[in-house]
Amino acid sequence: MNRKKVVIALGGNAIQSGDATAEAQQKALDETALQLVNIINAGFDIVITHGNGPQVGNLLLQQKAADSKSTPAMPLDTCGAMSEGMIGYWMQNSLDKALATNHIKKDVATIITRTEVELHDPAFQHPTKPIGPFYQEEEAKQLMTEQNLVFKEDAGRGWRRVVPSPKPVNILEHRVINSLVNNGNIVIAVGGGGIPVYQDFTGIHGVEAVIDKDFAAQKLAELVDADILLILTAVENVAVNYNKPNQESLTNTTVDQLKEFIKEGQFAPGSMLPKVEAAIDFAESREGRESIITSLDKAYEALTSEAGTHIKSLVRETVVS
Repeated sequence: MNRKKVVIALGGNAIQSGDATAEAQQKALDETALQLVNIINAGFDIVITHGNGPQVGNLLLQQKAADSKSTPAMPLDTCGAMSEGMIGYWMQNSLDKALATNHIKKDVATIITRTEVELHDPAFQHPTKPIGPFYQEEEAKQLMTEQNLVFKEDAGRGWRRVVPSPKPVNILEHRVINSLVNNGNIVIAVGGGGIPVYQDFTGIHGVEAVIDKDFAAQKLAELVDADILLILTAVENVAVNYNKPNQESLTNTTVDQLKEFIKEGQFAPGSMLPKVEAAIDFAESREGRESIITSLDKAYEALTSEAGTHIKSLVRETVVS
């Protein structure tokens, strides 16, 4: 059998469903691991990516509460690294347990992953991603003046810091990730989109930004030469006319069709749109690649073509004159 390589982008519900305790999140990951083992048992080689929004948000709150000269608050990129290690540790424990129960002998490793961005990305001029705690207007404006940060009023709930969300251009650890997967290991990587970094002649530097986890998973899938990008979310299928009487679920579709739906405004910008755009980018990146969007509980069925929205790029014939 020709083993297929799959990059699996887990949604937030795979880790946290309201209760932010370590115990509750570990329990949620135990359930997630059972779903993933079905895929592993079927012979797929997998790389797992995941979000970190609630976790890094809580870390930022803790940093603010403890901030002092003796225990200074850590910056956003460092908090991202903390969350990668924390969630990776939980997920390794859950996967090891599920693998042992199913008598599968595989090793699991978490790679603290740096995602390269470019400082001339337009996103740096237009920060939009809210992070961290809410502030009163006076305190927010003082921080904007003193620390050159950007805050915006958030739906009447207070003022919140916003940071850029640039597109990933490289995953610095992709070669070691690929080596591990090609040798039969299960890899957890690019947590929360990865730690945003840029490079210059002095080296590699962290930057205050948040990278969309689906675009980061798509970039990693390209770089490790995956066959399938499996994006897991809260719904079984991508739908058009969502929540309307004429809602229609998509099963097998093409990148061209999805681009038309994007022009029609069918997908919500902060929700399904980035998933669809990442799926398009991967399906277009090389002939034969496929993107799938579905729910966690349908992940295995989606890989056997029994569930989910499957996206491929049509092969265009070359005309010889």
